[in-house]
Amino acid sequence: MADNKIYIIDVTNRDGVQTSRICLSKLEKTMINLYLNEMGIYQSELGFPVTHHETNYINANLELADMGVLHPIILEGWIRAIPQDVEDAIKLTKVEHLNLSISTSEQMIKGKFKGKFSEEDIIRIMTEAADLAKRKGIKTIGVNAEDASRTDMNYLLKFASAAKEHGADRIRYCDTLGFDNPFTIYDRVKTLANEVKIPIELHCHNDLGMAVANSLAGAIAAIHAGVDAYINTTVNGVGERAGNADLVSVLLAIKHSSTFKGENLLDDRINLLKTWKIAKYVSYAFNIPIPINQPGVGANAFAHESGIHADGALKDRKNYELYDFEELGRGEPEIIETGRNITVGEYSGIKGFRNVYEKLQVEFHDEEEANKILELVRYANVHNQKPIVEGELKFIAQYPDIARKLFIVSP
Repeated sequence: MADNKIYIIDVTNRDGVQTSRICLSKLEKTMINLYLNEMGIYQSELGFPVTHHETNYINANLELADMGVLHPIILEGWIRAIPQDVEDAIKLTKVEHLNLSISTSEQMIKGKFKGKFSEEDIIRIMTEAADLAKRKGIKTIGVNAEDASRTDMNYLLKFASAAKEHGADRIRYCDTLGFDNPFTIYDRVKTLANEVKIPIELHCHNDLGMAVANSLAGAIAAIHAGVDAYINTTVNGVGERAGNADLVSVLLAIKHSSTFKGENLLDDRINLLKTWKIAKYVSYAFNIPIPINQPGVGANAFAHESGIHADGALKDRKNYELYDFEELGRGEPEIIETGRNITVGEYSGIKGFRNVYEKLQVEFHDEEEANKILELVRYANVHNQKPIVEGELKFIAQYPDIARKLFIVSP
């Protein structure tokens, strides 16, 4: 079992942003990729290569990867498992890794496609897309079985086998409606992995509150079957409807829960010290407060009030705390300005702008460079429609040409 690992593929920038009523700017999506890379996350599903307003953002992030800034994280795009999407993705972007998605359940085939495709058609279309992606030089291919949890098992095995035969590197088992429970997903994933002998990617939704538990059960099933597991997460659990598997919860469970503790299954690159930083940033970017009881990063995650608990925690934190807050990058005091505060935005002038960057210890070679960055910061404020925070300000100053590309959207 120790020979196989669990890797994290974060989908905040794909499934997270397609959530109703919320959105991210292209600068914010880029910052999330940077922070995921700092955390040692294996892969980011960075967006939609065939969606035109994503083109400049995706290519700019791939340029950061070529520069070694976004490294070693893998940047992968999501498309439909149809040949035309493969063609368009490669034409519009320089993407080298793709996840190809198509519905496989009887409900979806009948209820979504309305009889347009049969089960055989679904497999044919998917394999044509996978073949084309291989011919076009795509380096890794994930094939997504949307609504896998409601798909007939015999058909799912046939679908996955065909995907493997046509070059898929892994199968994404999608619990699209959160229909599974830890027992069913364990059995189904173990059968799938045993029969097809292909790495399994778990994509679980939280409609019944079991996204994290289902992701872990599916991952351990894949490990028990002798293949690697990949868990899809989103930062703070944001995602369609009730959300996706929360990144921090998944990581903490793999490190500290009874089934996983001591098994050394987690990707060795994971750096939990960056947890607090990314959780706060994503909360700000989405404008969604972190729930007070959120594992690891909620305000009450390490708070004790009742007499018995407070007494026990003061005597030995292990009495009432399963892990240390320092492990997550928490504990340092955070400074809040309560007096004069100069900020920068779309109408800032050079004096206030220089004052803000001096506090960040960022120096400019000359006035021309300062004015160039000021103009970009103004555009960033229009782009984000909220104040530009420290990490964003530093990024713009360090990579102005990349930032400029992020702000350009051509309808």
